[in-house]
Amino acid sequence: MITYEYPFSERIRTLLRLEDLLQRSAHFRSSDEPLHHHIAILALFETVEVAGRADLKIDLVQELERQRQILLSFRDNPDISEEALRDALKEIEQASSGLLAMTGRFGQHLRENEWLTSIRNRASIPGGACEFDLPSYHYWLNRDAESRHRDLDAWAKPMKPIEDGLAIVLRLLRSSGRVESQVARSGQFQMPMTGSAAHMIRIRIARSEVAVPEISANKYALNIRFMLPETQLRPRPLERDLPFELTFCGL
Repeated sequence: MITYEYPFSERIRTLLRLEDLLQRSAHFRSSDEPLHHHIAILALFETVEVAGRADLKIDLVQELERQRQILLSFRDNPDISEEALRDALKEIEQASSGLLAMTGRFGQHLRENEWLTSIRNRASIPGGACEFDLPSYHYWLNRDAESRHRDLDAWAKPMKPIEDGLAIVLRLLRSSGRVESQVARSGQFQMPMTGSAAHMIRIRIARSEVAVPEISANKYALNIRFMLPETQLRPRPLERDLPFELTFCGL
């Protein structure tokens, strides 16, 4: 199955973008290849840009506290595992403590590093990070992998509290909904949104299906149009029935 997520608010949109960037950076940091480490650094720069909202930390702390209070209400419930509940509460409390311990603006350690700033400024220009533009960066990329790993880990470590907090919030969001089987008749699906408190929808389609959803939504209706993906020509509407899974997720 291929999963498509569509956020209904800018707050959730920001968290999804951060998740994507942090996962990309972590993936390429795990490699020993210099070009992969270049991509990891670019992802860190983008993460700082996306997380530039001053209230991101506060939003995560408040949401984690709200979820903690919800979990506390399940104590002494015979249908809830006490061990699982205790572990979930501990995870939330640790993430909240990490966020509250953060000082200064998110990514400030990267902004204050003049060497990284020079790379960031040149990297924003197409082809601007070539070896003749940034000889010291070229030298760093040709150092041994262990040295590069140490630097990358040091630059990424201060971002860990944000990463842990948003991972919990997005996991709770994704697990909050109930999966519904739907069919898009002639590639089209509509349903009213009146009274919905969803923050995001998830659409899952079998990998064997050649179709991509185009989603639009407001407080009145959800509209999904499935298209035939084209890499050379303009995408065309799907004109047959398509089964898919739909989940409304809300915190």
